[in-house]
Amino acid sequence: MSRARRIWVTAAAVLAVVGASPGMAQAQPTGSAPLAVQADLPPGWQVTGEGQDRQLVWRSADPVPMGDARVEFYDGDRLLGRPAAARDGRTFRLDLDAVPLKSTEDLQVLSGGRRLDAAGVAEEKRQDRRSPAVANPPAALPANSVDPGKPGSYRTVTGEYKLDSVKLPDFPEPVEMQAVVVAPDGATGKRPLALFLHGRHGTCYKPGAEDATGDWPCPSGMKSIPSHRGYLRDQKLLASQGYVTVSISANGINGQDFAADDGGAQARSSLVRQHLARWADWAGHPDTAPAIVRKAPKTDLSRVLLVGHSRGGEGVNRAAMDSLYPPPTAQDGYHGRVRWHIRGTVLIGPTIFGQNPVPDVPSVTILPGCDGDVSDLQGEVYVDGTRSVSRGTALHSAVYVVGANHNFFNSEWTPGQAQAPANDDFWDDEEQPDKVCSPGTRTRLTADQQHKAGATYIAAAARLFVAGDDRVRPLLDGSGKRAPSADPARVLTHAVGANRRAGFLPDGKVSVTGARLCSAADPDPAVACLDPETAGGSPHFASWETGREVGRGAVALRWSQPGSVARVTPDKPLSLGGAKGLTLRVIVPPNTTGTQLDVAVTDTAGRRATLGRVRVDGLPGSDRTASYWAREVRVPLAAAAGLDLRHIKSLELTPRSGSGKAWLMDAWGWRPGTPAVRAAALPRVDIGRLTVKEGDSGVRTYQVPVQVSGQGSGQVRVYVVDPDTGQAEDRLVTVRPGGNDIDVPVQVEGNTRFSYGDATDVIVKAVRNSVIGSYRGGVTAENDDPAPTVSVTPVADRVTEGQPLKWRVSLSAVADADMWALFSVEPVTGGTELSTKDVDPQWLEEYSGESPDPERPLSQLEGLYLWMDIPAGQTSVEVLLPTVKDTVIEPAESVRFRQADDSGEPQSDGAVLSGTVLDAS
Repeated sequence: MSRARRIWVTAAAVLAVVGASPGMAQAQPTGSAPLAVQADLPPGWQVTGEGQDRQLVWRSADPVPMGDARVEFYDGDRLLGRPAAARDGRTFRLDLDAVPLKSTEDLQVLSGGRRLDAAGVAEEKRQDRRSPAVANPPAALPANSVDPGKPGSYRTVTGEYKLDSVKLPDFPEPVEMQAVVVAPDGATGKRPLALFLHGRHGTCYKPGAEDATGDWPCPSGMKSIPSHRGYLRDQKLLASQGYVTVSISANGINGQDFAADDGGAQARSSLVRQHLARWADWAGHPDTAPAIVRKAPKTDLSRVLLVGHSRGGEGVNRAAMDSLYPPPTAQDGYHGRVRWHIRGTVLIGPTIFGQNPVPDVPSVTILPGCDGDVSDLQGEVYVDGTRSVSRGTALHSAVYVVGANHNFFNSEWTPGQAQAPANDDFWDDEEQPDKVCSPGTRTRLTADQQHKAGATYIAAAARLFVAGDDRVRPLLDGSGKRAPSADPARVLTHAVGANRRAGFLPDGKVSVTGARLCSAADPDPAVACLDPETAGGSPHFASWETGREVGRGAVALRWSQPGSVARVTPDKPLSLGGAKGLTLRVIVPPNTTGTQLDVAVTDTAGRRATLGRVRVDGLPGSDRTASYWAREVRVPLAAAAGLDLRHIKSLELTPRSGSGKAWLMDAWGWRPGTPAVRAAALPRVDIGRLTVKEGDSGVRTYQVPVQVSGQGSGQVRVYVVDPDTGQAEDRLVTVRPGGNDIDVPVQVEGNTRFSYGDATDVIVKAVRNSVIGSYRGGVTAENDDPAPTVSVTPVADRVTEGQPLKWRVSLSAVADADMWALFSVEPVTGGTELSTKDVDPQWLEEYSGESPDPERPLSQLEGLYLWMDIPAGQTSVEVLLPTVKDTVIEPAESVRFRQADDSGEPQSDGAVLSGTVLDAS
């Protein structure tokens, strides 16, 4: 341990252990600012406040830009909660009134799968891993027959509208209704509408300065950041092709969504549907429309495309869900009729905190390979999470853009193009540049190259989902074609849904030989698909809000020589009848090339056919990217002519490379085409939160509020999180509208003892024939008892040098939570003060980071505090201050400590520890 680290750990404590019996307090050293937690608290962490004002605080050395990924506090694998950010952009505070903080040994700050509080640890790991000397981009794919990135024939007209702000549930301040419109000029007939929603970014800036905040409304002297104007190039491309486009502002949500369980997804949905409702009104009453809307062609609201960036992606996904399956009235900010039809969504670097994609609305999810914000690329769940949930006819495509970051899809988030301060979100290291994502590498895109690629694939989605042009499907469904307009970007795709049927899904419904079933989300390395020490990550294995999760997995292959067969056998035979080929999604490690696999199937009669050999290359990747991403490969079924394709028993993969690793995500019978999509009538589940007082006596049972609406029945998986351990128990539940199928009783025991409250959290995810709105809720029991007061009783406060001073610190009542007390040293008035020469030099070094020389009174040491923890259920601890015997004849010496608040400031009415040391000569 370095001296600096040692000083941080020990600088402020002056307590020692008096044996190991119950009721004895160990020294709890802290830093120069008092920390009210255990001595193993990592750097930058602090607990402040008392009672229900108690908070866990982390302060970053550098500002953390306001972004789309949520900042979360963890204790190991246990989610503690999501802190609120202070205006300085460095300080994050989590209320501890309902979070039992059991230990501080493994506190972590995570955001988008990236640790924010462990740069040194990350650097040490990075030095132990070998990155490629140069990362090469994938080879260019063949050009598609149709390029949707080419401008259309229409000139465009641009303008803005601003309406009265709207009030959304749980948000104290109204949210703006402002948008920029780009429309085709001179187009006849009704035109489809494309609506854009930006993500979570700074809300306000000061012109001419680098100041940006997340305030709402903007303070005097600051202007609103025009994030909604960041997609003008995308809008102009679509407008030139005949679409009316509108990009809406959501700063009022960004400035208030920190407290929402869902990160603001429901609020963003409400805002989107408020705008769509206005467009529906204007279609019937054009004379009431803003000027730019009157200049635009009439809109066809039966053909709507929603485009969302980051949290805007999750917002438009929720808007699509809410348009099909209405949310509970109390949580929604739009209560009108649905007068539109959403044909598809485009989700750019999206969050998906609830992991609740809409299965029957087609989607394209753009995954930026160098995303430094939503860096785990969790948006992959918009593809993977739809498998087998509903009809399966909607195409769900993932578009991996090598070398793209998170911000540059929006020009107002791009340095040199934005009005407000902007940054490159990829966290670079000047001393050790990333071989894939640092600016200037062969794989990193410039801002203009990235934006052009984004515009092209937004237009591809519009052309397929809204215009119904199947010729652009090969750009999105893993067929291996490229749009030249996106060059030089290397863009790779895979998909599920559409004309894929009979999937081999390694999610617990298959048996495997010659390989192993692995779990996407499990902290156990023996079970996990990727070892925790793996350099880099996988979008397919992005973690959720439980330490372990059921139903997300893959088949992990590992071989040391060619020829070892891995066999996947579903619980029931599958039908590949009518399919033209078998398509597989296979992951291989980044920066690898030439992995080859023979693909074979066997029918229930035992007949086997080898369909062909596939080659899979890894993506460019490093330890800072999520590049374990599945490539789509296909083999024709022509070689299986002698098999009964309606009764396929198993799938075999035989490696032909010398050695290697691979993961099979799934395999499907495939044929070309894009089928018509019709949304199924499904039940919708929304979990609520009930907050109660614990009471003074008795045991009361409360039910976690659950609302099931919609139609039909379906299955969901319910996770109940233990408030003490953070571990989740899960069960599969069948739900029906109006039913009480999700029954989670929570017992709250009333007493008159102080605690920090308690919370039981419930998380739910769709499994089959269901959708999830509000995915997280529970019961929170608030403490309603006053905190006990602290008093001090001398045990040995007048001793001879060489003997310890002792005091007993007591509480006025037993508490159900660990209580702490902090005492700051004060100068002694009248007489001689205990000095640095009167305590053991080793002890002084250990607990203050100071040496005895030069001799000085203890009150002159900066940051010297007595801190003690009184365990739950106990009322007192005994603490001591050791002294040493010397040969110097000196008068009696005294020391004095006064109870302090969480900032270390002495309280005028605080308890006092005082003692006197007598000369032994």
